[in-house]
Amino acid sequence: MKKFSKYIVLFVAAIAVSSCDDYLDITPVGRVIPETLDQFRAVLTQGYTVYPEHKSLTAVRTDELTMNEFSDEINVYKDIYTWKDTNPDRITITFPYQDLYTVIFYTNVIINEASKKLAESPEKNQLVGEAYALRAMAYFDLVNLFGKPYNAATASSDKGIPLALEIDLEQAYVPQSVEVIYNQIISDTEKAKDFINVDSQVTGKNYRFSKVALYSLESRIYLYQQKWQKSLDAANNALAINSNLVDLKTTPVFATKYDSKESILALELTYINGLKGASYASPELIAAYNKTTDLRFPLYFVASGSRFRIQKGANDEQKCSFRTSELYLTKAETSLKLNNISDAKTTVLSFIKNRYTAAAYTQLESDVNSMNGVDLTSFILEERRREFAVEGQRWFDLRRTSQKQIVHTFDGDTYTLIQNDPRYTIIYPANARLNNPNL
Repeated sequence: MKKFSKYIVLFVAAIAVSSCDDYLDITPVGRVIPETLDQFRAVLTQGYTVYPEHKSLTAVRTDELTMNEFSDEINVYKDIYTWKDTNPDRITITFPYQDLYTVIFYTNVIINEASKKLAESPEKNQLVGEAYALRAMAYFDLVNLFGKPYNAATASSDKGIPLALEIDLEQAYVPQSVEVIYNQIISDTEKAKDFINVDSQVTGKNYRFSKVALYSLESRIYLYQQKWQKSLDAANNALAINSNLVDLKTTPVFATKYDSKESILALELTYINGLKGASYASPELIAAYNKTTDLRFPLYFVASGSRFRIQKGANDEQKCSFRTSELYLTKAETSLKLNNISDAKTTVLSFIKNRYTAAAYTQLESDVNSMNGVDLTSFILEERRREFAVEGQRWFDLRRTSQKQIVHTFDGDTYTLIQNDPRYTIIYPANARLNNPNL
């Protein structure tokens, strides 16, 4: 993935920041127009490579972390931690608006050009299908960062993000509604199904989309839309290809590793390196685990005085966008929403059997089987919290569920994100708003 062909260097890798007013702020400087399958594959490889590793940055906004006020990197995270979005310090790290549109630029090259120029072949179809899937994922991330949470009653009027489906650097782009964006995302996943013909990618190439990765993306999309049956169907389709779970009782290793048997799409870094020294696990997050019986706890955290540091991520081995554990938890949640409490219990028990000591599981099995729907819902969501700690899922789960109140303390001051706070939607970065007044 790191070895780019000469076509990347001459074609779309030669993108420079410009001062134009288009929403992307990118201009191809010089290019060799790709003509062959290998050349177009190199273009899409670059699209995968520049996909931002941003999701764990959203953990700074949640109840998962407290900040290390003495860290050298703290100033780039402070305003995110205190939800100071309107006028942040200039050195504050920004959420990847432009980076995700750069990914979309690459996918549009494949969708609009490779489809026309390449002769029909299974390899061409796979390439085009991956481009549709990657574009869907980029738009899904964008709308869940910068658009309002999906609400079927208001999605047609809720502000979303700009939509770019052609290679047009001069067009003026305005945000479309959340509904329009979701419709496009679903359209792209449906088109991807027509082309992708690889069930699952081999280790080392599993940063690329496959059928199992596409179904996993589709399941997450429909989960956020509260389309429970469609989310469940997609999860089942993915599990039919890969249902493996790492049993931490016998194999105490990270399920987030790119070569884990749980791995489905190994594209994004699990936890960004800069946050390692700048943060600790919050007391609320630590309290969510049983330190002695939850086998994830010693993997995820290490004591640092009276606090705990994060051990996930920060190296290229831990790359995970989708893994099978998410499918189990989505299947459990959607089954419960569809009033199939028996399937929900069976599914979540199948998952947690691999995450707790044998003695603890025996007790949990009894507890789960006695739960009513309300208690089981809470348990499943708490398992999501425990399993995906600091990976970025928590922020999006809060957006789609309770939008709870969160309180952070920094340098003796208290900051509050109230329930249903408008800041559960991140505003566009200042440079994006400057270059595109339509935002």
